[in-house]
Amino acid sequence: MILKCPSCQAGLTVAELDCASCNISIKGEFALPALLRLAPAQLDFVEVFLKNRGVIRDVERELGISYPTVRARLDEVVAALGYQVRAPASEEVSADTPAHRRAILEDLRAGKITPEQAREALARKPSE
Repeated sequence: MILKCPSCQAGLTVAELDCASCNISIKGEFALPALLRLAPAQLDFVEVFLKNRGVIRDVERELGISYPTVRARLDEVVAALGYQVRAPASEEVSADTPAHRRAILEDLRAGKITPEQAREALARKPSE
């Protein structure tokens, strides 16, 4: 699904819904569900996470990544959905954490995100 205007990069909105069965069309401005606003790499991660019923060990194995990387990606998705990321008492969640940066670079290396998306993710603050 295209979420940004190919011309100016502004956010797109859904303006029309069509029924293929009866050909009815509904026009207006419709909000997208939060999950559809996730980046493609984030959606891929959510799919693997759900398929493995949230068992981080299984997610690690399937994606070939470490526990801290799984946690960093999960925290990234939680933040992207607009929820507050809970930090363990001993560590502060930050976009500058090595695990977060490694997760982004692993996604880039695997071709799951573009260099531009990686640059934006590395520059993004945790609250964004």
